[in-house]
Amino acid sequence: MRSFTAALVLILAWLQYSLWFGTNGYQDYAEVRQEIDVQQAVNNELLQRNNEMYAEIDDLRQGLDAIEERARHELGMIKEGETFYRIIETP
Repeated sequence: MRSFTAALVLILAWLQYSLWFGTNGYQDYAEVRQEIDVQQAVNNELLQRNNEMYAEIDDLRQGLDAIEERARHELGMIKEGETFYRIIETP
């Protein structure tokens, strides 16, 4: 009976070691869980960026105001009949 109890205790100890420190144990689970959290944060940032791009694309497709605004700010274009004044500060 004593050897049977000792064998059961050894099996229990081996199973506990395997659970906490073995391959696919708790430590591996914790590492993978942390990697998943990091990847989900990256995915959320990319999703937000994509949503902003889709909104800008829809704005450009629907109205000429967005196109005009881009032409003015990024390309420096002005309409006919407008006067462009550039103010330069002196140091």
